[in-house]
Amino acid sequence: MANKQSNMEILAPAGTMESLKAAVFSGANAVYLGLKQFSARRTAGNFDAEELKQAVSFCHARNVKVYVAVNTTAHSGEIAALAQSIRTVAQAGADALILQDLAVAALARRMAPELPIHGSTQMTVHTLAGALELARLGFSRVILARELTLEEIRHIAQNCPIEVEVFVHGALCMSVSGQCYMSVFLGGRSGNRGGCAGPCRLPFSADNSGGCHLSLKDLSAVESLPLLQEAGVVSAKIEGRLRGPEYVAAAVDACRHSLAKEKYDAKILQDVFSRSGFTNGYIESKINGSMFGVRTAEDSAASKAAMPALRELYRRERPCVPVQYTLVCEEEGCKLTVSDEQGNRAHAYSVSVPQPAERDQRPGIEKALAKTGGTPFYLDKLTIEGTPGYLPAGEWNEMRRTVLEALLEKRSQIKPWPCTDVPELRLQQHTCPASLPLWARFETWEQVPTNAAALQGLIVPIAEADQVPQELRAKTVLELPRAMFGAMEAAVKKRIEATKDQGFAGYMAQNIADFYLAKGLPLYGGFGLNITNPLAAHTYQKMGLKAMTLLPELPLNEMRKIAPSVPTWAMVYGHMPLMLTRACPLQNVTDCAHCDKRGVLTDRKNKQFPVRCGGGVRQIYNPVPLYMGDRPGEIPADAGLLLFTIESRADAERVIALYQAAKPWPGEFTRGLYYKSAQ
Repeated sequence: MANKQSNMEILAPAGTMESLKAAVFSGANAVYLGLKQFSARRTAGNFDAEELKQAVSFCHARNVKVYVAVNTTAHSGEIAALAQSIRTVAQAGADALILQDLAVAALARRMAPELPIHGSTQMTVHTLAGALELARLGFSRVILARELTLEEIRHIAQNCPIEVEVFVHGALCMSVSGQCYMSVFLGGRSGNRGGCAGPCRLPFSADNSGGCHLSLKDLSAVESLPLLQEAGVVSAKIEGRLRGPEYVAAAVDACRHSLAKEKYDAKILQDVFSRSGFTNGYIESKINGSMFGVRTAEDSAASKAAMPALRELYRRERPCVPVQYTLVCEEEGCKLTVSDEQGNRAHAYSVSVPQPAERDQRPGIEKALAKTGGTPFYLDKLTIEGTPGYLPAGEWNEMRRTVLEALLEKRSQIKPWPCTDVPELRLQQHTCPASLPLWARFETWEQVPTNAAALQGLIVPIAEADQVPQELRAKTVLELPRAMFGAMEAAVKKRIEATKDQGFAGYMAQNIADFYLAKGLPLYGGFGLNITNPLAAHTYQKMGLKAMTLLPELPLNEMRKIAPSVPTWAMVYGHMPLMLTRACPLQNVTDCAHCDKRGVLTDRKNKQFPVRCGGGVRQIYNPVPLYMGDRPGEIPADAGLLLFTIESRADAERVIALYQAAKPWPGEFTRGLYYKSAQ
């Protein structure tokens, strides 16, 4: 196991420089922020190259680390800009790069191999296998999915060799991060590219009441920080790059008190921002209807009233850097040296010649030198060599100011990471075959119609493996779950071991964990990997994929530029899974004991979104299917994927026949994002 720090880091959001300073002055150990491009919070203020250097300089002078989020998916034409972003982070001397897209990891390893990389929560790492795979890929930290219980977090943190970071306060997405496609498919703004429009806060009701049954309360696990630290969590992360400095300061202050096992003002924390209060349901294993809430007029009024008092938390510079003084006293003058724990030093000399003194000058000198207010320093130790004579108090104060200003300047110096350029990526255009070979994915074997046997290949969940006839196994891929909470990881590992010699074509990886669980076995990539550019495609190819499904939110003109030497698949039919959730929206109106695991959510336009429960998660589907059967010759991929989820066997049979005949869809349908510009 790698050595992990003993004191939990309080990691604060910084959407602007004002929020960054609020985080530092209120006691954060680290901040995370985004650049102007490739930030999962692209509507935050964010930082350009010069502002990033200023932020790193300011923070490093005060023993605060800076992590930079370059954590969106990138498109093919953005690789050069992506490289420039990595160069910017390296040149600023930031402490780590937070990323989702393996293209960013590949570039960072080639350009700045010494720059640490952290796996974003957008990577959907929620299992030990996922964390171990990131460790194998050279990551130094994993930011876990928000949906984990304390025991699940403990299991990962105590059994993986890299640092574990956990969200402890702030907004909760309804969907597992990285697996939400609702914003992009309903509104054209991709959450995976930092443009989420927050549709889960809109009315989606499980009982046609107009309620907001996809809106979770904000998370607050502040009281759980000592338990999380004991479990092995290294960093406690506060969400909120879109929120103001008052919110940041309040959350940091509460975390500091909690870690010190001191009381904090829970009411102030709730007043600054909440949605009908807070939830800690995931960590406390209370995943039920009590987790849901909306922002009320009363919440807004409480926030407005709380703001003025909160500004006191970050109004002043906080002394956080211990310094040592050495004062050498001689007849002709005094020399004051200040040093810090990093070995930085600064000197100042008295202007006047010390005069003989009747009284001991040491108490007065120490008092003058300890006046470090307005700086990040505090006196840790004073050593006096020789017998100090009398100097005016103003001269001691001036010597103190001189050495501390010089020390602060030294500590503020940027220390860039070594960084080299990479050759420009030469993009190849993928041709569009006149007709695509077809694969079909089914939720259960009962859905598989007789006309599916003529397709190039079949995909079924690994739980359905025993139902697949022997004669079809050579063309059947077993799909691994996109989410494996609790005991599911061990169960899936057991199923892989049981099926690996039963004649199947291989396994479909939907999560980074699957490369660890099915190492050395034939692997195909599902859309859950969010592959959107050729560099990511080549990286997954090196990790063993025989074919890969491109992210369905990619426009066709972007899909055309992904041309790896392994086959690419494009989804050409299906009700897109818009959300993958652990919390259940149906629990707003019922409980599991009285639910048949099937339901619908009705939006404000009276559209009905199917909900299906299984495997410890819920999936919410687009009620309108994507269909491309009447557009042969326009898909730049090697095969088409028919995604069957909520359909009956008869439905699947009709879709296959319709597609093979290249006929138009007979009812309402969508082309998804295929003919739209990327956002």
